[in-house]
Amino acid sequence: MKRTHLPLNGLRVLDAAARHLSFTRAADELAVTPAAVGQQIRALEDTLGVVLFRRTTKGLELTQEGEAGLAALRDGFLHFEESVRAMQAGQSSKSLTIAAPRDVTQKWLMPRLAEIARDDGELRFILVAADDVIDFTEANLDLAIRWGEGPGAHEGEALESEGMVTVECPGGGSELRIAWPGCGAEDVSAPIRVADAGLAIDAAAQGLGRATVPELLAARDIAAGRVVRVGEAKSSRLGYWLVAPLPQWRQKKVQALVDALTA
Repeated sequence: MKRTHLPLNGLRVLDAAARHLSFTRAADELAVTPAAVGQQIRALEDTLGVVLFRRTTKGLELTQEGEAGLAALRDGFLHFEESVRAMQAGQSSKSLTIAAPRDVTQKWLMPRLAEIARDDGELRFILVAADDVIDFTEANLDLAIRWGEGPGAHEGEALESEGMVTVECPGGGSELRIAWPGCGAEDVSAPIRVADAGLAIDAAAQGLGRATVPELLAARDIAAGRVVRVGEAKSSRLGYWLVAPLPQWRQKKVQALVDALTA
Protein backbone atom coordinates (compact mmCIF):
# COMPACT_ATOMS: atom_id res chain seq x y z
CA MET A 1 0.00 0.00 0.00
CA LYS A 2 1.34 3.44 -0.94
CA ARG A 3 2.14 5.84 1.89
CA THR A 4 -0.34 8.33 0.49
CA HIS A 5 -3.08 5.69 0.90
CA LEU A 6 -2.32 4.66 4.47
CA PRO A 7 -5.54 4.81 6.55
CA LEU A 8 -3.87 6.72 9.39
CA ASN A 9 -7.10 7.65 11.20
CA GLY A 10 -8.24 4.05 11.20
CA LEU A 11 -4.85 2.85 12.44
CA ARG A 12 -4.97 5.36 15.29
CA VAL A 13 -8.40 4.04 16.29
CA LEU A 14 -7.13 0.47 16.04
CA ASP A 15 -4.27 1.26 18.43
CA ALA A 16 -6.63 2.78 21.01
CA ALA A 17 -9.22 0.00 20.73
CA ALA A 18 -6.52 -2.68 21.01
CA ARG A 19 -5.08 -1.12 24.15
CA HIS A 20 -8.45 -0.85 25.88
CA LEU A 21 -10.16 -3.85 24.25
CA SER A 22 -13.22 -1.64 24.37
CA PHE A 23 -14.75 0.61 21.74
CA THR A 24 -16.32 2.71 24.51
CA ARG A 25 -13.05 3.42 26.34
CA ALA A 26 -11.26 3.99 23.02
CA ALA A 27 -13.97 6.51 22.12
CA ASP A 28 -13.40 8.33 25.44
CA GLU A 29 -9.68 8.58 24.74
CA LEU A 30 -10.20 9.85 21.20
CA ALA A 31 -13.09 12.17 22.13
CA VAL A 32 -15.50 10.55 19.66
CA THR A 33 -18.53 8.30 20.01
CA PRO A 34 -18.32 4.49 20.30
CA ALA A 35 -20.28 4.31 17.05
CA ALA A 36 -17.58 6.37 15.31
CA VAL A 37 -14.91 3.98 16.61
CA GLY A 38 -16.89 1.05 15.29
CA GLN A 39 -17.26 2.72 11.89
CA GLN A 40 -13.52 3.42 11.67
CA ILE A 41 -12.68 -0.19 12.57
CA ARG A 42 -15.13 -1.59 9.99
CA ALA A 43 -13.73 0.76 7.33
CA LEU A 44 -10.19 -0.33 8.22
CA GLU A 45 -11.19 -3.99 8.03
CA ASP A 46 -12.70 -3.37 4.58
CA THR A 47 -9.53 -1.60 3.43
CA LEU A 48 -7.18 -4.29 4.72
CA GLY A 49 -9.42 -7.23 3.89
CA VAL A 50 -9.09 -8.80 7.34
CA VAL A 51 -11.09 -9.04 10.56
CA LEU A 52 -9.38 -7.17 13.39
CA PHE A 53 -11.71 -7.70 16.35
CA ARG A 54 -14.08 -10.42 17.45
CA ARG A 55 -16.79 -10.09 20.07
CA THR A 56 -16.90 -12.96 22.59
CA THR A 57 -18.77 -13.64 25.79
CA LYS A 58 -15.75 -12.21 27.62
CA GLY A 59 -15.81 -8.98 25.60
CA LEU A 60 -13.78 -7.59 22.72
CA GLU A 61 -10.89 -9.68 21.48
CA LEU A 62 -8.16 -9.01 18.90
CA THR A 63 -7.92 -11.50 16.07
CA GLN A 64 -4.61 -13.07 15.09
CA GLU A 65 -4.45 -10.71 12.10
CA GLY A 66 -5.00 -7.67 14.30
CA GLU A 67 -2.38 -8.85 16.80
CA ALA A 68 0.18 -9.46 14.03
CA GLY A 69 0.51 -5.82 13.03
CA LEU A 70 0.10 -4.19 16.42
CA ALA A 71 3.76 -4.02 17.52
CA ALA A 72 4.92 -2.47 14.24
CA LEU A 73 1.98 -0.04 14.35
CA ARG A 74 2.92 1.18 17.82
CA ASP A 75 6.57 1.51 16.82
CA GLY A 76 5.41 3.58 13.89
CA PHE A 77 3.42 5.94 16.11
CA LEU A 78 6.47 6.33 18.37
CA HIS A 79 8.51 7.31 15.31
CA PHE A 80 5.80 9.80 14.35
CA GLU A 81 6.00 11.35 17.83
CA GLU A 82 9.79 11.59 17.60
CA SER A 83 9.48 13.21 14.18
CA VAL A 84 7.03 15.81 15.48
CA ARG A 85 9.25 16.60 18.46
CA ALA A 86 12.26 16.98 16.16
CA MET A 87 10.38 19.38 13.89
CA GLN A 88 9.05 21.38 16.83
CA ALA A 89 12.53 21.66 18.35
CA GLY A 90 13.29 24.37 15.81
CA GLN A 91 10.65 26.55 17.48
CA SER A 92 12.78 26.81 20.61
CA SER A 93 16.05 27.18 18.69
CA LYS A 94 18.02 30.33 19.43
CA SER A 95 19.62 30.37 15.98
CA LEU A 96 18.14 32.51 13.20
CA THR A 97 19.28 32.97 9.62
CA ILE A 98 18.54 36.43 8.20
CA ALA A 99 19.03 37.74 4.66
CA ALA A 100 19.38 41.44 3.96
CA PRO A 101 21.11 43.84 1.55
CA ARG A 102 24.70 44.51 2.65
CA ASP A 103 24.10 48.19 3.43
CA VAL A 104 21.03 47.38 5.54
CA THR A 105 23.04 44.79 7.47
CA GLN A 106 25.88 47.21 8.11
CA LYS A 107 23.94 50.39 8.83
CA TRP A 108 20.86 49.08 10.63
CA LEU A 109 20.58 45.34 11.19
CA MET A 110 23.85 44.53 12.96
CA PRO A 111 23.50 47.35 15.52
CA ARG A 112 19.92 46.27 16.24
CA LEU A 113 20.91 42.60 16.59
CA ALA A 114 23.69 43.59 18.98
CA GLU A 115 21.12 45.35 21.18
CA ILE A 116 18.78 42.36 21.05
CA ALA A 117 21.59 39.89 21.81
CA ARG A 118 22.56 41.84 24.92
CA ASP A 119 19.18 40.92 26.37
CA ASP A 120 19.52 37.24 25.42
CA GLY A 121 23.04 35.86 25.34
CA GLU A 122 21.89 32.54 23.87
CA LEU A 123 20.80 34.06 20.54
CA ARG A 124 22.85 33.17 17.48
CA PHE A 125 22.53 34.90 14.11
CA ILE A 126 23.60 33.84 10.62
CA LEU A 127 23.59 36.81 8.24
CA VAL A 128 23.26 36.28 4.50
CA ALA A 129 23.74 38.95 1.83
CA ALA A 130 20.70 39.26 -0.43
CA ASP A 131 19.59 42.03 -2.74
CA ASP A 132 16.96 41.49 -5.44
CA VAL A 133 16.20 37.76 -5.22
CA ILE A 134 15.57 36.09 -1.87
CA ASP A 135 15.38 32.28 -1.96
CA PHE A 136 14.11 30.97 1.38
CA THR A 137 14.49 27.32 0.38
CA GLU A 138 18.05 27.52 -0.90
CA ALA A 139 19.50 29.44 2.04
CA ASN A 140 17.28 27.90 4.76
CA LEU A 141 16.27 31.40 5.81
CA ASP A 142 14.09 32.35 8.75
CA LEU A 143 13.63 36.02 7.87
CA ALA A 144 14.67 38.53 5.21
CA ILE A 145 14.67 42.27 4.68
CA ARG A 146 13.62 43.60 1.28
CA TRP A 147 13.38 47.04 -0.28
CA GLY A 148 10.13 47.70 -2.09
CA GLU A 149 6.51 48.80 -1.95
CA GLY A 150 5.39 45.85 0.15
CA PRO A 151 6.24 42.33 1.30
CA GLY A 152 5.86 40.89 -2.19
CA ALA A 153 4.77 37.25 -2.26
CA HIS A 154 5.50 36.72 1.44
CA GLU A 155 4.11 37.70 4.80
CA GLY A 156 5.70 40.87 6.12
CA GLU A 157 5.84 43.92 8.32
CA ALA A 158 7.17 47.35 7.37
CA LEU A 159 10.09 48.90 9.21
CA GLU A 160 8.95 52.35 10.32
CA SER A 161 10.89 55.26 8.90
CA GLU A 162 10.50 58.94 8.11
CA GLY A 163 11.08 58.10 4.45
CA MET A 164 13.98 59.57 2.49
CA VAL A 165 16.47 62.16 3.77
CA THR A 166 19.21 64.08 2.02
CA VAL A 167 22.52 64.12 3.87
CA GLU A 168 25.92 65.74 3.49
CA CYS A 169 29.09 66.02 5.56
CA PRO A 170 29.01 68.39 8.58
CA GLY A 171 29.99 71.90 7.67
CA GLY A 172 28.88 71.42 4.10
CA GLY A 173 30.81 70.12 1.15
CA SER A 174 30.23 69.39 -2.47
CA GLU A 175 26.63 69.75 -3.61
CA LEU A 176 27.04 67.12 -6.32
CA ARG A 177 24.35 64.45 -6.29
CA ILE A 178 25.36 60.97 -5.17
CA ALA A 179 23.15 58.38 -6.87
CA TRP A 180 22.55 54.75 -5.95
CA PRO A 181 20.25 52.06 -7.45
CA GLY A 182 16.90 51.60 -5.79
CA CYS A 183 15.92 55.13 -4.79
CA GLY A 184 14.96 56.38 -8.21
CA ALA A 185 18.36 57.97 -8.64
CA GLU A 186 19.76 55.44 -11.11
CA ASP A 187 20.38 58.21 -13.67
CA VAL A 188 23.68 57.43 -15.38
CA SER A 189 24.27 61.16 -15.75
CA ALA A 190 24.61 61.59 -11.98
CA PRO A 191 28.04 63.02 -11.13
CA ILE A 192 28.72 60.36 -8.50
CA ARG A 193 27.26 56.85 -8.53
CA VAL A 194 27.71 54.14 -5.89
CA ALA A 195 26.42 50.59 -5.42
CA ASP A 196 23.99 51.11 -2.53
CA ALA A 197 22.58 53.55 0.01
CA GLY A 198 25.19 52.67 2.62
CA LEU A 199 28.01 53.68 0.30
CA ALA A 200 26.06 56.81 -0.61
CA ILE A 201 25.97 57.80 3.08
CA ASP A 202 29.71 57.11 3.45
CA ALA A 203 30.47 59.11 0.30
CA ALA A 204 28.45 62.04 1.66
CA ALA A 205 30.30 61.77 4.99
CA GLN A 206 33.58 62.17 3.09
CA GLY A 207 32.34 65.38 1.48
CA LEU A 208 31.90 63.96 -2.02
CA GLY A 209 28.37 65.28 -2.36
CA ARG A 210 24.79 64.98 -1.15
CA ALA A 211 22.93 61.67 -0.97
CA THR A 212 19.21 61.06 -0.70
CA VAL A 213 18.86 57.81 1.25
CA PRO A 214 16.40 55.95 3.51
CA GLU A 215 16.22 57.67 6.88
CA LEU A 216 16.31 54.21 8.47
CA LEU A 217 19.88 53.69 7.23
CA ALA A 218 21.12 57.22 7.85
CA ALA A 219 19.73 57.62 11.39
CA ARG A 220 22.82 56.36 13.26
CA ASP A 221 25.24 58.35 11.11
CA ILE A 222 23.13 61.47 11.67
CA ALA A 223 23.01 60.83 15.42
CA ALA A 224 26.78 60.26 15.48
CA GLY A 225 27.41 63.51 13.57
CA ARG A 226 29.05 61.81 10.55
CA VAL A 227 26.47 63.43 8.28
CA VAL A 228 23.81 66.11 8.65
CA ARG A 229 20.40 66.49 7.09
CA VAL A 230 19.71 68.89 4.27
CA GLY A 231 16.07 69.96 4.40
CA GLU A 232 13.18 67.85 5.64
CA ALA A 233 12.52 64.13 5.22
CA LYS A 234 10.26 63.16 2.32
CA SER A 235 7.78 60.31 2.27
CA SER A 236 8.45 57.46 -0.13
CA ARG A 237 6.36 54.68 -1.63
CA LEU A 238 9.39 52.42 -1.15
CA GLY A 239 10.64 51.12 2.15
CA TYR A 240 12.23 48.21 3.98
CA TRP A 241 10.12 45.20 4.92
CA LEU A 242 10.71 42.21 7.17
CA VAL A 243 9.42 39.24 5.14
CA ALA A 244 9.12 35.47 5.27
CA PRO A 245 6.91 32.74 3.78
CA LEU A 246 3.92 31.89 5.98
CA PRO A 247 5.43 28.76 7.63
CA GLN A 248 8.55 30.67 8.75
CA TRP A 249 6.52 33.77 9.63
CA ARG A 250 4.39 31.72 12.07
CA GLN A 251 7.39 30.43 14.01
CA LYS A 252 7.59 31.78 17.54
CA LYS A 253 11.29 32.59 17.26
CA VAL A 254 10.70 34.55 14.04
CA GLN A 255 7.80 36.50 15.51
CA ALA A 256 9.89 37.27 18.60
CA LEU A 257 12.65 38.64 16.35
CA VAL A 258 10.18 40.66 14.27
CA ASP A 259 8.74 42.18 17.46
CA ALA A 260 12.23 43.03 18.71
CA LEU A 261 13.34 44.57 15.40
CA THR A 262 10.18 46.70 15.11
CA ALA A 263 10.04 47.75 18.77
